[in-house]
Amino acid sequence: MKHLTLALTGALLLGSASLVQAADLAAGKAVWEKLNCASCHGADAVKSVDPSYPILAGQHADFLVQALTAYQRGANGAPATANVRKNAIMGTFAKQLSRQDIQNVSAWLAAQPGPLSVRR
Repeated sequence: MKHLTLALTGALLLGSASLVQAADLAAGKAVWEKLNCASCHGADAVKSVDPSYPILAGQHADFLVQALTAYQRGANGAPATANVRKNAIMGTFAKQLSRQDIQNVSAWLAAQPGPLSVRR
């Protein structure tokens, strides 16, 4: 039973590593800079210009992907029954992003040090 558990854990780790590699961190940083996200979320993605804006550094990448996709849906007028986020500013920015851009910037933000980061 121990061997099966170790084998499954190893397979899971290898699979998740390939997902992380699918994102291009340098391209994610380029998206961050191109859209000037720092103007609201702060240069380090920790200290926003407004305390009500979320901390993004160290946030889980899958959460960020979901949030940016929801902003896209909101900007595209998806019905309220869909998973949408309505915010004129974030919707405008998110609408410009491709799926790969969202993956890249989410992975880059997740890799940044911050209070949400998992310490190893």
